[in-house]
Amino acid sequence: MRFLRYIVLVIALVLWAGGLSSTVSHWLYNVGVIVDDYRYGDLYRISALPQFKDHQPVCPPSNRASDTSSTHLYIIGDSFSEEQRISRDDFRVSHYQRVKWGFSQRAQLNPTKRNVLLLETVERHFREHFAQPVNELVVEKDTNQAPSAMVSWRRRLKEDYHRSDIEERLASTLFSHDWAFWLKEVKAALTLNWFNRASTGVSLSRDHKNIFLDFDTDTTRKKLSSFAKLPDTEVNTLVDSLNSIADRYRRLGFDDVYLSIIPNKATILEPNRGAYNHLIERVQNSPKLRVKTVNIYTPYKEARQIPYLKGDTHWNCEGRSLWLNAVRQQLSL
Repeated sequence: MRFLRYIVLVIALVLWAGGLSSTVSHWLYNVGVIVDDYRYGDLYRISALPQFKDHQPVCPPSNRASDTSSTHLYIIGDSFSEEQRISRDDFRVSHYQRVKWGFSQRAQLNPTKRNVLLLETVERHFREHFAQPVNELVVEKDTNQAPSAMVSWRRRLKEDYHRSDIEERLASTLFSHDWAFWLKEVKAALTLNWFNRASTGVSLSRDHKNIFLDFDTDTTRKKLSSFAKLPDTEVNTLVDSLNSIADRYRRLGFDDVYLSIIPNKATILEPNRGAYNHLIERVQNSPKLRVKTVNIYTPYKEARQIPYLKGDTHWNCEGRSLWLNAVRQQLSL
């Protein structure tokens, strides 16, 4: 009996460590203890509503990368340009580097190549991204002359320790398998059918055929919702910020700087839910804007098929293809 208690204690400690540490949670994922709880979509993961459960598709590869291309592409982007969705193979380039918003990477530009920077952001985060300086990509003349300083073990431990989101990590560790999703589905379905309520993290369209991130529809979240008020003065400030950011990166050696704003799901699928603030159009069509744009708003509005996944905030293969085609055409890739 004592041996059994020790086994249970060890298991509990390992699972607790998985909630605290990225390294441990990745190890648990690799050995199969944790499974990908985003595999049916991020909105399904939050809501557990079975009608929005859908496997993530595998989109056909592009295989366009070329070592002889004269273009080097750099992206500062959010989850739409993550490596599982976008890669170097999707563009006719000989070098590709992406950095995530809120993080920092160094880059060494090749002056003999055409260096292009793409600022990619989903609509909900545009206002916060460009209300401040953009320093995610640090351009250096010669990265070989200034090697990165060694990170101490204390700093690595601090970066690996995630106390703030331990509840979410523990939930992923303990309840990421299908049996747990089934129990969540039963509860979510009963709550919706009996009380007409869904999870606080999502919102349903009026006909209940589509599901959105609550950030996109809740107007109390002033910087995120598609339907939050956006005064002209703020648009002008954001445009000025964009121009300043692009000018700085051109001075650092980039030949071209482009902006791509990907619409919120609610913007396309339920634009009449409230008073849409038309952020994308107002920024892209501003006469003061000196940054080239990749317009995906119009193709998404005119698309014959819904460009978003059923249970996810991100695009499906059709939406991904529309974005890639727009980027390739505008950036000549």
